Amino acid sequence: MIDVKYLREAPEEYRHAAKEKGMGAEAIEVALKLDASRRQLIGEAEPIRAQLNIKGKPTPEELTKLQTAKAKLAEIDVKLQTVEAEFAQALLSIPNLLAPNTPSGGEEHNREDRAWGGQPKHDFEAKEHLAIAEAHGWIDFERGAKVAGSKFYYLKGAIVRLELAVTQMIFDRLHQDGLEPVLVPHMVNSRVLEASGYQPRGEEQQSYKIEGDDLTLIGTAEIPLTGFYGDEILSEAQLPSAFAGLSPAYRREAGAYGKYSKGLYRVHQFNKLEMYVFCKPEESASWHQKLVKIEEDICQALELPYRVVRIAAGDMGAPAYEKYDIEYWSPLEQTYHELMSCSNVTDFQARRLNIRYRADDGSVQFVHTLNGTAAAFSRMPIAIIENHQQADGSVRVPQALLPYFGRESL
Repeated sequence: MIDVKYLREAPEEYRHAAKEKGMGAEAIEVALKLDASRRQLIGEAEPIRAQLNIKGKPTPEELTKLQTAKAKLAEIDVKLQTVEAEFAQALLSIPNLLAPNTPSGGEEHNREDRAWGGQPKHDFEAKEHLAIAEAHGWIDFERGAKVAGSKFYYLKGAIVRLELAVTQMIFDRLHQDGLEPVLVPHMVNSRVLEASGYQPRGEEQQSYKIEGDDLTLIGTAEIPLTGFYGDEILSEAQLPSAFAGLSPAYRREAGAYGKYSKGLYRVHQFNKLEMYVFCKPEESASWHQKLVKIEEDICQALELPYRVVRIAAGDMGAPAYEKYDIEYWSPLEQTYHELMSCSNVTDFQARRLNIRYRADDGSVQFVHTLNGTAAAFSRMPIAIIENHQQADGSVRVPQALLPYFGRESL
């Protein structure tokens, strides 16, 4: 949700963000009109409430006037409740503002910021991750489809050990920066889901809804972590509060199959390690850079060539104020593919869930929230297998993983 006061003061900034993101433009105009109506109704109600606040026993004449005033106030309150509900709904459809220098346009206008590791190419006939994994018996989509449907799968043997080794290595890395490990609920209620802003862009519903309950399976640990401090006022000493949430991610991936989706790249269930930070507003920009640096450190430790991409406005969701992606280099395809993302959401989610903190001067303000992928185990195994496969069909284990994996190849 956005800052209503700032919407009144600077509607053009919200109009610009809505136009650039391609969403919410109509909701802004609706919200401005409803805000004017609600303020008018509130203004009409105030003198009537004052009129009703009399002392002593009213005279018959005063009683008649009071009854008329009460009826008028009730009429205004009914209108106000309707306007307030419509206003709140309109606000939910308005996207967050944009950081300065955010590239305009869609995905094709995402801008490379920096790169690491070059663009290597294997000097042998490289294979896709799925071919290697199936040859070793590490992955079984056929049996997964038999028990759950298309794009479900079993992982077995060395690739399972690889996922556990990467997870433990990353947890140790995140501990250095004060991120606390968390296991989260795998389902959330509709309030938390809506507050996270986790809505698809022009596609079918991506979440798995639990029939008969106000519960939805999560698509990332970001969603339950967003709700962790809902309706709380934190002390300044509690901030920053940084978490590393491990959970399954459940995604329908409806409408996504025109994109690169072979093997593990787009599946309905995978494990994911997500970074999430609550901080003071003045700290969110530096935390954003810190989280991106952590993602880069992970890629470098795993010896994965990558580039950091500044995401264009038209490729961003409603919550993000500023977003970067980390894309790994595929030596097989000689191109980059998304591996991680990192967003500064400012106070967008905090306002929706009423998450605030009390500063040392006694003032109460909304916190800022940020999220970043530490590892998605749909794509991380692809990046490792593609970059570290050997001519004999084995996969080399990066040096940083040896203490966790225990041997030099999968």
